[in-house]
Amino acid sequence: MKRRNLILSAAATGLLAAPNAWAQSYPSRPIRLLVPFPAGGATDILARALSQKLGEKIGQTVVVENRPGAGGTIGSDAAAKAAPDGYTLLLATSSTHAIGPTLNPRIPYNAETDFTPISQVATSPNVVLVPLSSPAKTMREFIEHARRHPGQLNYASSGNGTIIHLSTEYFKAESGTFIVHIPYRGSALAIPDLMSGKIDLLFDSLVTGLPHVRDGKLRALGVTSLKRTALAPDLPAVAEVVPGYESTTWFGLYGPRGLPADVTTRVNQAANAALADADVKERFARLGAEPAGGTPQAFAAMVRADTAKWKKIIQDRKITLE
Repeated sequence: MKRRNLILSAAATGLLAAPNAWAQSYPSRPIRLLVPFPAGGATDILARALSQKLGEKIGQTVVVENRPGAGGTIGSDAAAKAAPDGYTLLLATSSTHAIGPTLNPRIPYNAETDFTPISQVATSPNVVLVPLSSPAKTMREFIEHARRHPGQLNYASSGNGTIIHLSTEYFKAESGTFIVHIPYRGSALAIPDLMSGKIDLLFDSLVTGLPHVRDGKLRALGVTSLKRTALAPDLPAVAEVVPGYESTTWFGLYGPRGLPADVTTRVNQAANAALADADVKERFARLGAEPAGGTPQAFAAMVRADTAKWKKIIQDRKITLE
């Protein structure tokens, strides 16, 4: 009986030790980092800037794999359905996990329960642009101009339900202005009309918008981060005129639901170390993004707050994908 109990005890100890031993050996093969958008886009370039240094910090190759389609839904769903072993990660955005689920309740995954949050990676504000012919030289002047001419000014977006569309509707709600929406199939297509004065306002990404300002073809009034950003230190935050206004695109690392805590911690630590690297910071800055980092808990809390904010805007402003 004593011998049998010893055997059972040894077996139980082995079973309990197995997960820890497995976690200590992680990662023993390359890790896939799914990007739910096409190659060459902002999320893809950001992923590639991160993946090399992340691989160095975690001790294994991190391979970026693009799974584009349906506004990021296809790649996100693939990550949600992957084995929770740490070898499939997802670089998600506010579009896939905060805005999309509210605009499209039919998406095949639950953004909050089907994933394990690991770390926020970066944030990227927009820049507020007007044509050179605009009478507004500052954000305050534009708001005053718009209030004097309700319904007579217009703004461009990169399409219904996009972050640019929502950011401007949020701005309208907070500033008490009435500006007509004109959706385009991408903000780049709106730039010529903005330059010519056919469009009065555009919230665009820093990377694509600032070059036109530096070339003297457009005027920048501010940035949509809560405070001034080192990415454009000369520009005031919209919040300096519209208190509390903030609209940034965030990027973050997720694993599938059920990712072991030890693996989550390992990836989080490697991601934070990578984001602190000077080369990664420089490459992110060229993309108009600021490294974030932090704990999985802080990342999850940020996403919940961001989701609630955009849900309210979507409902209050009756925004749809149509």
